[in-house]
Amino acid sequence: MTPRVSLQYSQWWIMKKPRAAVGSGGRRGKQASSGEGRGRCVRGSRQAKSSGEERGARTIPECLEVPAGLARQQEEVVSQASVSLYHLFRDVAEVTAFRKSLLSWYDREKRDLPWRRLAESEVDPDRRAYAVWVSEVMLQQTQVATVINYYTRWMQTWPTLRDLASASLEEVNQLWAGLGYYSRGRWLQTGARKVVEELGGHMPRTAETLQRLLPGVGRYTAGAIASIAFGQAAGVVDGNVVRVLCRVRAIGADPRSTLVSQQLWSLAQQLVDPARPGDFNQAAMELGATVCTPQHPLCSQCPVQSLCRAHQRVEREQLSASQSLPGTCDIEACAPNTGQCQLCAPPTEPWDKTLGVANFPRKANRKPPREESSAICVLEQPRAFGGARLLLVQRPNSGLLAGLWEFPSVAAEPSEQLQCTALLQELQNWVGPLPATRLQHLGEVVHSFSHIKLTYHVYGLALDEQTPVTVLPADARWLTREEFHAAAVSTAMKKVFRVYEGQRPGTCKASKKSQVSTLSRRKKPSPGQQVLDNFLRPPIPADAPSLDSTAQ
Repeated sequence: MTPRVSLQYSQWWIMKKPRAAVGSGGRRGKQASSGEGRGRCVRGSRQAKSSGEERGARTIPECLEVPAGLARQQEEVVSQASVSLYHLFRDVAEVTAFRKSLLSWYDREKRDLPWRRLAESEVDPDRRAYAVWVSEVMLQQTQVATVINYYTRWMQTWPTLRDLASASLEEVNQLWAGLGYYSRGRWLQTGARKVVEELGGHMPRTAETLQRLLPGVGRYTAGAIASIAFGQAAGVVDGNVVRVLCRVRAIGADPRSTLVSQQLWSLAQQLVDPARPGDFNQAAMELGATVCTPQHPLCSQCPVQSLCRAHQRVEREQLSASQSLPGTCDIEACAPNTGQCQLCAPPTEPWDKTLGVANFPRKANRKPPREESSAICVLEQPRAFGGARLLLVQRPNSGLLAGLWEFPSVAAEPSEQLQCTALLQELQNWVGPLPATRLQHLGEVVHSFSHIKLTYHVYGLALDEQTPVTVLPADARWLTREEFHAAAVSTAMKKVFRVYEGQRPGTCKASKKSQVSTLSRRKKPSPGQQVLDNFLRPPIPADAPSLDSTAQ
């Protein structure tokens, strides 16, 4: 019979080589045997051999065991990858303690959120999965406080998959307007239509089939739906979970790298509680959102503080600073025998004692957004029948802000004259001949998208009643102000309209660049300048009318 040992290196089985792709059949679990080999942890200056032997003596379920030969292969993989066991959960007792502490905290402290109430109360599995799906998509890159009202309106408007599938893209964009990352709403509707038209109205039941069958559903969303709606023990890794895991296991390497990403997913899968997978995943995300925050984490309120390597590192640094012989404190540290541990921060990024646990995870070097400029015009019929009307045109069905409505615009030109000419031509393409003398520059709006920083040069043009207006094509509309605010327009367009409303053009006979700064944005003069201004200002007669009396 093949001898069996506890699975000390199980999560590394998913890596055939340091850069191999993740497999789907890896088991997860831990133990620390006496042969810790090339990536050992130390406790101060002492080896942790005795501690490892204690852990190896614990009883571990059959599902967490592997043949001895397989364990040796996994140990070789750890050695090849130059990874210390310090960053791993080494036995089932440690994993159990993490689960118990986190879930107990979640049961006491979890926020009351509409998608959680719906997931807990909904008995129909497809409606429950749909409710979770909508919330998870909305919460991507968006704060909870912002999502709550959008989610409530969405579920009231389309309570089932069939309701969403029968909606128009315009209706979806209109409800999503202002939430950002607009492709999310389109993917949701596309997925709902596939479920209704091709899957008989039934959501896939596993993370693997959710990711494979539903467009726009990635590994994280699939795992969240499967665990929360269907009770599958599928781990999830989002930004909050990355932060929690990197701190709990002191992972300082770049979490975006393939090796670190694989390890984080492996840890998440190992930790998820098979009895309460949905609650566990939500608890891990809740911990990252409310306690283990990017800056100023509330470590004293953390339910897994005793298992947190980052917290232990802070304690070690504090003890080392207070003792004459640094390094003698009885706290574990990463100490691989050879080479640099690939889960540790690189030597070029030393420990910053002012950050504490916020040294983890490693901060991403963000690529600056691409800068673009465009000229945009708010064209208004102030005396139109039924009230003033604004011209909006629809963007193409693909690309940035696909399908949303906006004011007519063109790419910015090197000179204002060329810019006005191009913009006037664009307007005439929609509504016919226009008076060029009334195109007025009003200011600028800068709006940042995920990868683009776009500057809008805002113009305004008010038509009088004598200006003939042609019949508009299908992708252009005249809207009232009320209709504009309710339409599927982006936040950037609302910013543009605020500039127009603040400096609405009159009957200016020439196009000239206006001052974009208002009184509230003007730089306050220095005290010396104020004295000089007062000295040079001519005296005002006592009987001169004030501004207030003139206004009356």
